[in-house]
Amino acid sequence: MNPLRTLATAHWLPGEPPPPLPGFSASTFNPLVAAVAERCLAAAHGEPGEPRRTGLLLASAGGDRATALAIDTAAAGRRMPPLLFFQSNPNAVLGHVAARWALTGPVVAISPPEAAAPGEVPPDALELAALLLADGDADQVLVIAAEQAEPTSPQAEQAEPTGDSGPAGGADHATAVLVTAA
Repeated sequence: MNPLRTLATAHWLPGEPPPPLPGFSASTFNPLVAAVAERCLAAAHGEPGEPRRTGLLLASAGGDRATALAIDTAAAGRRMPPLLFFQSNPNAVLGHVAARWALTGPVVAISPPEAAAPGEVPPDALELAALLLADGDADQVLVIAAEQAEPTSPQAEQAEPTGDSGPAGGADHATAVLVTAA
């Protein structure tokens, strides 16, 4: 595998609520991904500007748990809010980031076998980033590892606690790393 060179990193730590993201509701997952992507890209490039051949790669073992719960709850007899369909696709928020920053590389979402610990990016994601760079599909790849705590439903709140507080301690967290070939 080709070695990678890190251009910038950013973290969104547990307990730090992300700012709202217009067009996304019922969940902190997409605002979390957009916020950490924004931090990382701003660290490397300052402000959005000219188009860049930058790929986007989102790695999340659990995905958007809150949107999945909202869809399940709404499907149980209530009218389904249309935004839930849009935001249930993990590439939707990546499209938002790509449009805002004029990124023209590939957009990929993967589900690694295990959740990344806060501050880490799964090795699978970095390997895929190296492949995207080696293929010439991008000059840089923004790799985002994001995990959301297990949301609670009214039924779950009434059930006995299991001791499982979700991924990596039960709080939302994300890490982004902008890489290029070494």
